[in-house]
Order: sequence, then structure tokens, then C-alpha cells
Amino acid sequence: MLLDTASLYFRAYFGVPDSVRAPDGTPVNAVRGLLDFIARLVQDHHPDDLVACWDNDWRPRWRVELIPSYKAHRVAVERPEGPDEEETPDTLAPQVPIIEAVLDALGIARVGVAGYEADDVIGTLTGRATGPVDVITGDRDLYQLVDDARQVRVLYPLKGVGSLQVTDEAWLREKYGVDGPGYVDLALLRGDPSDGLPGVPGIGEKTAAKLLDAYGDLAGIMAAVDDPRSGLTPSQRKRLDEARAYVAVAPKVVRVAGDVPLPDFDPALPSEPLDPELVEALAARWGLNNAMHRLLTTLGK
Repeated sequence: MLLDTASLYFRAYFGVPDSVRAPDGTPVNAVRGLLDFIARLVQDHHPDDLVACWDNDWRPRWRVELIPSYKAHRVAVERPEGPDEEETPDTLAPQVPIIEAVLDALGIARVGVAGYEADDVIGTLTGRATGPVDVITGDRDLYQLVDDARQVRVLYPLKGVGSLQVTDEAWLREKYGVDGPGYVDLALLRGDPSDGLPGVPGIGEKTAAKLLDAYGDLAGIMAAVDDPRSGLTPSQRKRLDEARAYVAVAPKVVRVAGDVPLPDFDPALPSEPLDPELVEALAARWGLNNAMHRLLTTLGK
């Protein structure tokens, strides 16, 4: 089980009231919500391994160099050296170090790599997996990893994590008319405002799906642009032709990396905390006794 951790703690932050606070008044709603999410996921799905995948760089420079608008609207502070600072709610940012400390004390593997997003860590771990993989994320970009033959599916939270949309190839074909790899082509053609991907002007999701159905993949569509006998409309041909520069680089931006240099780590789900005393101290300091007890009880089963 691979967690898109930031996606989940953002959901926890907006799903749990900010009246949930530590004894000193610090909001800990995202922390408590994430702990409850993990407890529920372990209880419902019984993973052997669980990895909290981390955004060590939420806007990697190599993606920005290819498409400068990539996540640009979410930048709070630009930093020439190191990752830009992401726009984050004032009461969420201070909770992230608490989440890191709690996961580390519990012994839940937390993996991030400089210069890469959590999506890239997830993509690399998925590629290396020798058994079934469940990816837990609220980010549709990771639909590209769905692969029935390798038993890779995406579990997309609809309400908390008690209600998850099971995304497999049948669901993707029903919803978008594509398989996992085809989702990359669909996404880059239609664009994604939330990630600052412009897409091809005039090519929305339905048109992109029809083009992929007709021509197979992005390469087939671009070959059709050069074929006067193809069935593209004049406006489609013009728009795709004008978007060649974008289409040439967008796949590398949208496709998750599969070759991230991961550190050594133990992905096994712990049955007891790595550092019981620190877990107890963190639970007391941040008012997380009940959430921690629920999770530890679930881990010990």
C-alpha cells in the first residue's frame, strides 16, 4: 500500500474541524485525520507493506523547465536554490513536521527523494513491486499506474477513506475510454488547471478520448495531423499542429518517473511502534492519545 501522503493530509485538514487542537492550542486536525485514515486503511485492506510517500520537491525544476506554468499558481515563495515554497493554509504547514515525527516514531516507512514528487516515488515503487499494489491518492494523475495484469489499482477517497473508488482498467475504460498508460495522453491533451498544464486548446476530455480511440495513442494522433487523409477536422488539425512544442515535452511532465534513486528502507507494516516512549510523548504533547491508540490497536492485530 502506497500513500500519496500530502494528498491525504490535505484531505484530513479540510475534513476534520480545526477545533481539534493540542493542549497548547495548536491545530492538529490534519495529524489526527491522517492517523485515523491510516488506521482505517490498515483495518479494511490488511497490507503487508505500507509506505508514506513524500513530496521532497512538489514542483521539480526539471518539470518546470519543460513547462514553466507547471504548478506556478501554487507557488508562495520562489527559491532559486531548493524547492519553491507551496501555498499552504497557515494552520496546516506547522502540522507537517508533527506528521513526520509521528510516522517516524511509529516506524511507518516515510520515503521522499530530493528533486522528485511523491508521485514519482509511488511510480518507482509500483514498478519494482512483485505483488499487488494499492495506491491511495486523491490525485487522478496516478490513474496512469493502473495495471490489471500486475494487480495495480488506485483507491481514490470519495468520503474520508471509508468510501474508496476502486480504480481498475474496467473503471478507466468506462469513465475515460483509456487504460492506465493511455491516461497520460488523455491528461496532457485536455490539460489540468490544478497542475498548470495548458493542454491543447480546444481539445477537451471527450474530444481527447475520441481521438485516442480513433488513433490509438498520442503518437498516432500526431501522425494523423501529418496525414491529409486522416479523419481530423480542420480545426483539430490546426490546434494540434500549433501545439507540437507542448505535445513534445508534456509526456515527460505528466508521466510519473519510474527510476527515482530510492534510499534503503523497510516497507513492512509495523506491528508495534519503533520508539514507544517517543510515540507516548508525541501523543501527550499534541493531544493525540485516542487517535494513536486506535492506530496502534489496529497495527497490533
